[in-house]
Amino acid sequence: MKLSLCINSATGEMDRGDAIRLAKKLGYSAVEFWEGGAPAFDPMPFKTALDETGLTVACMGFASKLVDPATRTEFLDSVKTSLANAKILGANGIIVATGDEMEGVSRQAQHDSIVDGLKEAAKLVDGTGIVLLLEPLNILVNHIGYYLETSTEAFEIVRKVNSPCVKVLFDIYHQQISEGHLIANITANIDLIGHFHVAGNPGRGEPYLGEINYTQVFDAIKKVGYTGYAGLEYWPKGDMEESLKKCLELYTPC
Repeated sequence: MKLSLCINSATGEMDRGDAIRLAKKLGYSAVEFWEGGAPAFDPMPFKTALDETGLTVACMGFASKLVDPATRTEFLDSVKTSLANAKILGANGIIVATGDEMEGVSRQAQHDSIVDGLKEAAKLVDGTGIVLLLEPLNILVNHIGYYLETSTEAFEIVRKVNSPCVKVLFDIYHQQISEGHLIANITANIDLIGHFHVAGNPGRGEPYLGEINYTQVFDAIKKVGYTGYAGLEYWPKGDMEESLKKCLELYTPC
């Protein structure tokens, strides 16, 4: 397992190029960020900093609007934009969100729309080496109204899509809130997980604070042979640089 730094959450409003350089200075080998799917996104400042530092882009975003077949074209266009930028930046994955649950439409219909949309999107990324990462989010604290809450349904969707280009982004913070049973759910489905996100709970702060024992969770992930990235998507509560250094000290990648 390797650590990646989410520069949006960790470095806030810092210039993105400077944030990438800071990640390198602190000892990180990979970064990730939420930008990437918007038509106005300019990848070149990111590429300049990445070329300068030699850092890898573990994943980037963002494609959404999967629950409604009427927005399928918009979703696929977002995937195409993200994919073009991912190729420029050498990104390994593209984050995919379902969008909010639709009122007056059955969950089964929305579930089916997600599956169908991802099947179409998988054709776009097939052969590129880039993976679409479907992310369930908690609806109790942070994302009220979002459709996809549990990893259980996310795994079901990915199994139905049945493509090596589509996997689950398992956000440990979100799933601690949504369903718990972290180690059991992760290890039973590790073949369907393409990326992890990490933050402490409560508060979405440092992973070494709060109720989640990340040492135990990471040990379990390593034991089942996961060699991908775990992205530090948290908001430092103390000194940012000291916090990020401590994460590297505590959670040595392997």
